[in-house]
Amino acid sequence: MAHIRFSPAEFDALEDAARTVGMTVSAFVRSLSMEGAGVRPFLGEGDRLVLGLLADGMRAIGGNLNQIARAINTGRAPVESDVAGSIKDAYGVATALAAELAQMTRRSAAARRGEGV
Repeated sequence: MAHIRFSPAEFDALEDAARTVGMTVSAFVRSLSMEGAGVRPFLGEGDRLVLGLLADGMRAIGGNLNQIARAINTGRAPVESDVAGSIKDAYGVATALAAELAQMTRRSAAARRGEGV
């Protein structure tokens, strides 16, 4: 348990910011504290869902790349279109992940400031 003092105006702003992102004041302060300490990022439910979908995509691509590597290691030549497709898929998911993380960063910073994005 931590005790933190806020002026009435600061606490009002804190309540407004927490309400804007659909969190309790305690959860909001905890999330910001953990993010500031580098323990975990400030993510909303939508952000978690998007990251989960992107992680699923990365796992599927990893499975495909493992199959290609296994074929190469056993002396079989993988189908060129499979290799090209896996590389294209990996690039697409990595690009989407980078864009989503950049957007999440902007949204969370704006939410902390009480701004809409």
